[in-house]
Amino acid sequence: MSDRHLRLTAVCITGLLVGLPAVARAVPLPTLSLGVDEAKSPQQVSALIEILLLFTVLSMAPAILLMMTSFTRLVVTFSFLRSAIGTQQMPPNQVLVGLALFLTLFIMAPVFGKINESAVKPYMAEQINAEQALTTALVPVREFMFKQTREKDLELFLSLAKAPKPQNREEVATTVLIPAFMISELKTSFTIGFVLYLPFLIIDMVVSSILLSMGMMMLPPVMVSLPFKLLLFVLVDGWYLIVGSLVKSFGV
Repeated sequence: MSDRHLRLTAVCITGLLVGLPAVARAVPLPTLSLGVDEAKSPQQVSALIEILLLFTVLSMAPAILLMMTSFTRLVVTFSFLRSAIGTQQMPPNQVLVGLALFLTLFIMAPVFGKINESAVKPYMAEQINAEQALTTALVPVREFMFKQTREKDLELFLSLAKAPKPQNREEVATTVLIPAFMISELKTSFTIGFVLYLPFLIIDMVVSSILLSMGMMMLPPVMVSLPFKLLLFVLVDGWYLIVGSLVKSFGV
């Protein structure tokens, strides 16, 4: 490289170093400050409380999804199906949970639509406050849970809570309804799981008997029965039947 090129390169670098402070002064950099100041009015305190409640609800959203929607029945049934077929980790947990989640959104769409019309939109339009919006939003959710909850389970938690016998559904507390709904969903999903196990259990028994009669004691029956179970599931279009039956079981 010639001396002329070296001098030109040095001039360019010097110009950049000299111009950087000017560019830094011309372009303002954002800053972030956190602090606790004294509230000037009660409205500021109420707004802060609403923000805290919002973050609390968002942190509890997964639990709410599990406890108050159709997700429990779906994901437990899919787990029973995978165990009955004996495919270990196929389909993966992510696939089963994702399928259960989207089916939950499909099944709960009418309920979410009622919540949006009766609670969310009036609250966004400042026609009702946050407490009224929450109370209104619970109405369609409670209706859904009442349809899927057995009276026996509801009576159990009413007796455990030592609450007086309600005269109507409005007098049943939500804290009593949610656990009753949960165990009702678990019983229903276990019943479906038992029915799912029967045809695959018959295949396992037939394969085991054949292997014993042939004297093949060292060959695991699961390795032989698995292809037949998969073939049966595909021939009867198992996903179509199971998903359709699950969705219809919610009255959709």
